[in-house]
Amino acid sequence: MLEFTDANFDQEVLKSNVPVLVDFWAAWCMPCLKIAPIVEELSKEYDGKMKFGKLNVENSQSVSRQYGIRSIPTLLIFKDGKVATQIVGMQPKRKLQEKISELI
Repeated sequence: MLEFTDANFDQEVLKSNVPVLVDFWAAWCMPCLKIAPIVEELSKEYDGKMKFGKLNVENSQSVSRQYGIRSIPTLLIFKDGKVATQIVGMQPKRKLQEKISELI
């Protein structure tokens, strides 16, 4: 799992040649902490086909504002530098797998 920030977001996410799942989170967010292990598992399952990373909304407020993140956890999946899908709130692994399968 990568750590995305305001500084590396453009290079790591927008210019990526594979789809990228960005987990917008904060340390105080209980649902964020619950979904984190699921995202970690998915990152291993889709290794080489998709990039996975976390973006702390408190530390990277510019990117969070740019994409209108108002509720966390929010997962955005980027493809070709654009948001391809958005998932808000705690979701079961199966639903996340379905969304990912549509994009890879």
